[in-house]
Amino acid sequence: MGLEIEPSGQACGATVRGVDLRASLSAETVAEIRTQWLEHKVLSFPDQILNDDDQGRFTQYFGPFGDDPFFDPVDGHPNVAAIHRGADETTPLFAESWHSDWSFQQFPPDGTCLYGRVIPPAGGDTLFANQTKALQSLPPELRAQIETLNGIHSARLSYAPDGMYGEHDDAAGRQMSITYDESAYDTQLHPLVRTHPETGEATLYSTIGYIIGIDGMTEADARELLISIYHHQIDEAVQYRHVWEPNMLVMWDNRCVLHRATGGYEGHERLLHRTTIGYNTNP
Repeated sequence: MGLEIEPSGQACGATVRGVDLRASLSAETVAEIRTQWLEHKVLSFPDQILNDDDQGRFTQYFGPFGDDPFFDPVDGHPNVAAIHRGADETTPLFAESWHSDWSFQQFPPDGTCLYGRVIPPAGGDTLFANQTKALQSLPPELRAQIETLNGIHSARLSYAPDGMYGEHDDAAGRQMSITYDESAYDTQLHPLVRTHPETGEATLYSTIGYIIGIDGMTEADARELLISIYHHQIDEAVQYRHVWEPNMLVMWDNRCVLHRATGGYEGHERLLHRTTIGYNTNP
């Protein structure tokens, strides 16, 4: 029996049943999952009892492990990070701003996998925004203006010594292990409008936060333009709200979606394990 696919009915996202991710998957099954991933951009696999080795094996069906520069890995698994918030934690919510993972790298990751180990009874949804649809929603004159522009990407606002998680971060009580260093000041150029390497679709790429400017523009002009784009990038019409369940694995395509965390689960622990699907030169 093949995969059972249930589209979310929103701007992206689908639920996949009919596969056990603990098992070694055939090339045909992996190809079918990839096809659905490229079409729906976010896939969720409910009712999967996985350990870190299982998650790592699944991740590597779709590319090499990516480099996660500002997380400490879990013990014994150098490519797995814990996205963890304690029941009584009061530090700022991690990943609450819209972003595409690690867009400041020279070769940003193709995707991300998250596995729900401890899920609160309510709250903690993840929002996704389909950037192919967002690009299509741009007024023609705005799209024409940005077609050939490159964004300046950097991790400095978050992970530099003077960033949000830097030297002055009050990390007391934070369950998640976040690091910082000077490499966060590095910059990398990426097109604001890119062609998806597998689907050939044109899509917006990343957003304010990791994009700190636009090549060849003043800071003020770049910020004004980025804000104009941003309103389309996160419009409700291009969003999908993902509701978590325990033992659910979610994978998304960083090349064409943004995502952000939400709260609303005060008094409850939340723990997800994350692996990154690295840049794949031969998908």
